Amino acid sequence: MALLLGACSVSTAIAASPDGSATSWVVLGAGGRTSVRTVTSSVDCPVIRADGRNHDMRVRAAAGVEPLRPTRSAPAISKPSAFPVLTCEYELPAQTRAASVAGHSVPLPKARPERIVVIGDTGCRLKAADSAWQACNDPAAYPFARIAAAAAAWKPDLVIHVGDYLYRENPCPEENAGCAGSPWGYGWDAWNADFFAPAASLLSVAPWVMVRGNHENCSRGGQGWWRFLDPRELELGRDCNDPADDALGDYQGAYVVPLGPDAQVVAMDIATSGEKALDADDPRFAQLSAIRNVLGKAGARGIFTIAAGHYPVLGLAAHGPVGAERIEGESAGVQSAFAANGQAPMPAGIDVILSGHVHLWEQVSFGGALPSQFIAGFSGTQEDVNSLPKRLPEGTAPIAGVHPQHFASWTEGFGWMSIERRGPRAWDVEVHSVSGNVTRRCRVDGNSSICTQP
Repeated sequence: MALLLGACSVSTAIAASPDGSATSWVVLGAGGRTSVRTVTSSVDCPVIRADGRNHDMRVRAAAGVEPLRPTRSAPAISKPSAFPVLTCEYELPAQTRAASVAGHSVPLPKARPERIVVIGDTGCRLKAADSAWQACNDPAAYPFARIAAAAAAWKPDLVIHVGDYLYRENPCPEENAGCAGSPWGYGWDAWNADFFAPAASLLSVAPWVMVRGNHENCSRGGQGWWRFLDPRELELGRDCNDPADDALGDYQGAYVVPLGPDAQVVAMDIATSGEKALDADDPRFAQLSAIRNVLGKAGARGIFTIAAGHYPVLGLAAHGPVGAERIEGESAGVQSAFAANGQAPMPAGIDVILSGHVHLWEQVSFGGALPSQFIAGFSGTQEDVNSLPKRLPEGTAPIAGVHPQHFASWTEGFGWMSIERRGPRAWDVEVHSVSGNVTRRCRVDGNSSICTQP
């Protein structure tokens, strides 16, 4: 059932729309379910035209202001989430050949996507707890709009976002010119500034697989996540409005999106897993175990399989003082469930893991023993202070007993990643900087990968 939130009709500019009144995008869900979404300042949902016939879009979430709920921030630097926009949706039948909303074409899924863009961690960080005030007003310091435009110009068939869309949590200090006047909080104004406006060009050219990040958990941007991006229907209790329902709202599970007959993406909601190991009686442990079962069934199909989840299951990160960093795994929460009882840290049949969370680009390959891990958390959010070395210290492992055979990273700036088919189980990866340079090239063959610097 669709969720109709408190009625309120407040006009607002929607920067992603050609006419300023609405913007539309396409989210792919389980089995390739194709959901066209529209956010509009009108009081009614628009008509969608599909293969020459008009259809009424239905209300996913009405305009309204949600009461202030507990968040990760102190009440003094929090506020109710205002959504003065109507969110509409329409599920397109398979094999639809053309569709448009308000006269503007919407991108439809390809039967066999060949070109995939991967981005992650795209919001502008305004976080009082860390005294982190990214210069959101400076396109050089916050280049997500430029990255989205460059990725759109590459003409992808699909976009995969590996999570963390909304970072403008707290008000910018008045004396800080770099972020002065920025929208903040978890309502529409922050969502529009952090995602919809800068991503407009990329939303218009391809369908998206939306992976949830920890910044879209209920205690942060979860209300907007469910209104706008999650591929499933929005239901009462799963909207992150009432903290008593957070256990439900914080879990989506995993689902498979086909990429033609010979490849697939498994989207994993591992956003609440955290960076510490979980006890077996923690509810998240059972949820992660269920996700692992979905991965196992998908991998058993014998086709090229990408697992996309926010935390880098087999990735590495640098921690500690600059110059004396520890290089270690970043996903103890996931691994405590995935590798429980002596299981392999990922089921057989998974070839590639796509993740974010660490604000850089990284590749780790295990010589065929485990999937290749790629991290693409470098598409706009303030970068990590700690950088990875060009060579890993001997004995480095993301999880005990699991040692990389090949490793590459790029930590010198923001960018985006492309994946392009080379064969049934072979793909080429390129890492693109904001300036347009290709900084790394990788060959993926099954679950093995190796990267070089051009």
